[in-house]
Amino acid sequence: MSNQEEDATDLNFPKEFENAETLLISEVHKLLLHRKTTNESAEEEQELNERFTKTLNYCQRFSKFKNRSTIKAIREMLALKKLHKFELAALANLCPETPEEAKALIPSLEGRFEDEELRLFLEDMATQRSLQS
Repeated sequence: MSNQEEDATDLNFPKEFENAETLLISEVHKLLLHRKTTNESAEEEQELNERFTKTLNYCQRFSKFKNRSTIKAIREMLALKKLHKFELAALANLCPETPEEAKALIPSLEGRFEDEELRLFLEDMATQRSLQS
C-alpha cells in the first residue's frame, strides 16, 4: 500500500474513490429532475428537503449540457482521450475555453497532453454545446 499523500493535482485519491464513478453536473441535474418529477406524480407527494432543492438549483445553474444525447456524446468523446475519470468530469463540468485555462483548473493535465491536443478536446466540447437543442 502506498503512503502517498492524497492530491488531485497528481491524480492521487483516497482508496474509497478507486472504484467510484464520476458524474457530470449535467447528469446529476437529470437524476434530480427525474426524482422531483417522480415525487410530484406519486399518490402521496413528499416534501423535498431544502438540501435537495438547493442541489437541484445548483445543478440547474451550472449544468453545461441540456439533453441526454449531448451528455452521452461528451462522455464518449472524452472517454476516448485517455483521461482519468476525475479529469473527464472536471473538463465536462468546467468547460474551459483554452488549453491554458484547462491546465490551470486541472493541473494533472499539465505534461500529459500537448496544447494542440487539448485545444481539439475543448473545441469538440464547445461544438457539442452549441449544437444542443
